[in-house]
Amino acid sequence: MSLSTATTPKVTIETPLGPIIVELYPQQAPLTVANFLQYCQQGLFANSSFFRIVNEHNAQQAEDANASIQVVQGGLAPGDKRLLPAIAHESTAQTGLLHEDGVISMARFEPGTADGSFFFCIGEQPELNFAGKRYADGLGFAAFGRIISGRQVLEAIYHLAEDEEYVKDEVSIISIYQI
Repeated sequence: MSLSTATTPKVTIETPLGPIIVELYPQQAPLTVANFLQYCQQGLFANSSFFRIVNEHNAQQAEDANASIQVVQGGLAPGDKRLLPAIAHESTAQTGLLHEDGVISMARFEPGTADGSFFFCIGEQPELNFAGKRYADGLGFAAFGRIISGRQVLEAIYHLAEDEEYVKDEVSIISIYQI
């Protein structure tokens, strides 16, 4: 997936472990990118965190045992008072963006419930694409960008996972801003 252009927006996620730089794809996922940038521009991600790590040891069981995933989730947790209204779902069938290693995507429960929580894929995650088995609805999740720098920071966060998927010592997100 080589989508980089000079006009592709980029954001920096500042953490105590170092920065993560992400390239966003507004041409493919306009609603999702606009939503993410709105959170950034309003400073709503400041003092949020990476709060959930799903790996092969603590894998949250889906309805199908073959649908386990490996992700690092951050942003605003469900119920946070800073959450903006949810947005319409942009599936991978619409955008063509797949859940490959390093891709950033929006977390959701039902379609149309994505708001201020996002995750990074660790490795290929086909069960998160349209027709994937992660959720019974088969609609997948809304991928909208990719990490381009700071992979070692993401790996360090990922390796903080223990037996539980919700991290005891969350890694703070100092801020996320467009560069």
